[in-house]
Amino acid sequence: MNKIIITIAAFVLLAGTTSCKKYLDIEPVGRVIPKTEEDFRALLTAAYGTFPEHKSLLSVRTDELILDEWATDYSALRDIYTWKDGSPDPATFEFPYVAFYKAIFNANHVIAEIENEAGTTTGTAQLKGEAYLLRAYAHFELLNLYAKPYNKATAATDRGVPLSLTIDIEQNYAPSTVEVVYAQILADIEAGRSLLNTATFEAGKNYRFTTRAALALLARVREFRGEWAQALDAAKQALAVNNKLEDLNTSTRLPNHYQSVENIMSMESAFNIRAASMISDHLLGIYDRTNDLRFPLYFSRSGGDYVSIKGNNDALKISFRNGELYLIQAEASLQTDDIALARQSLLALKAKRIKSALYATEETRINALEKAPLLAEILAERERELALEGHRWYDLRRYGQPTLTHETGGNTGTLLVNDPRYTLRFPQSAVANNPNLF
Repeated sequence: MNKIIITIAAFVLLAGTTSCKKYLDIEPVGRVIPKTEEDFRALLTAAYGTFPEHKSLLSVRTDELILDEWATDYSALRDIYTWKDGSPDPATFEFPYVAFYKAIFNANHVIAEIENEAGTTTGTAQLKGEAYLLRAYAHFELLNLYAKPYNKATAATDRGVPLSLTIDIEQNYAPSTVEVVYAQILADIEAGRSLLNTATFEAGKNYRFTTRAALALLARVREFRGEWAQALDAAKQALAVNNKLEDLNTSTRLPNHYQSVENIMSMESAFNIRAASMISDHLLGIYDRTNDLRFPLYFSRSGGDYVSIKGNNDALKISFRNGELYLIQAEASLQTDDIALARQSLLALKAKRIKSALYATEETRINALEKAPLLAEILAERERELALEGHRWYDLRRYGQPTLTHETGGNTGTLLVNDPRYTLRFPQSAVANNPNLF
C-alpha cells in the first residue's frame, strides 16, 4: 500500500482544507463527511483550492525568464533553471505530485458518492460533472509533466502516470501508458460534459468547470494529441457560446484577469515568482514594443530589467480563456488545410492586441503567408499572447524541443534538442513512497 495515498485519504475525509481567496470565492470544506449537496460542493471546492500552482516552476525551465541571483528563492530555483534534475540541491522546490492526487481523490469521492448521499438533481449532476472534469485535468497535467509528449506511434508503450479512479486506498498506483491515461482523460471529459448544465459562473466563482470550460479543455487535449479536426470542432463550439476578446485598444484590463470578457475559467495561479525573476531578452524581443499593446500591460520596468505584471495576484489566476481558443482554432484549421480560417482566427486576435494604425499592414502581411510561415506566425503569436500563463514549456515540448541555454552563478546549463529532461522525473518524495515510480 502506498503511504502517500493513506495520507490523502485522511486529508480528504477528515478535513479538506483551503484558505479563502480575495478574488475567488473559495471556502473551506470543514471537518465533515459529505452528505448534502452543499457538503459535496464544499468538498469539490477544497479540490479546486488545492490544485497545484506549478506553472511558475515550468516557466523557470523555459526561455521566458532570467533568474535573479539575489532573490530569496534563488537556491530553490537554480537547479530547475539549469535543468539539473539528476542531483538537485536539497533546497530545490519539488514539482507537485501528491497535490494532484489530493484533488483527484476529492473528485473521486464526489463521483462515487454524491448521488447515493444527495440524490440526483440538477445541482448534483453539475457537481459530478465538475468532478469528472477536474479529475481529467489533473491527470492531463500530470501526464504532461511526467511523461513524454504524445506520439501516436509510441503512446501505447510510453510510460505515463498512475491513474486514480476510485476511493479504494488499496489500489495499485503503477503508471499506465500515455495512451491509456489519455483515453481516460477523454472518457472523463465526455462523462463530465454529459452532466454539466452551467455555461458560466459569476465572477468570483469562475474557478469552477462549466460547459464552456469543458470544451476549452477538450480543445487543448485534442491539440496536444495532434487531433486537429477534433480540436477545431471543440474550439469552434466554445467560441460559439462566447467569442469575446479583451480589446486592448480601448481597455487596460489584462486578458487573463478573472473579470475579463474573454475569461472561461480562473483556477490556477500561473505565475507567482516575480520577485525571483526578470523577463528574458528572448521574450522581450518577440514583441513590437511600439505597436503591440500587450507589451506595457504584460511587463514593467524594475531598474534596468523588466518584470511580469501578469501574475502574482489572485485576480490574475487563469486556466482557460478565449485568446487561447482563437489560437487553437488558428493552429487546428491550418493543420486541416483551412488556411483561410487560420488567417481569420489569427487576425481576429491581432485586431484586439495591436494598435489600430498598424492593423491594415499586419492584415496584408498575414493574408500573404502560406502554410509553413503561417504556422510559424501562429506559434509566435501563442508565445506573445500566452506569455507566463504556463503554456510555453508545453509548447516547447510539442514543437521541436529546441536547445536552450541558461547562465547563472557563473555556471551554464544546456538543454539539448530532444533532451530527455524535457520530461520531468517523478519527484524524489513520490518515488520514496511509491516504488512503482522507479
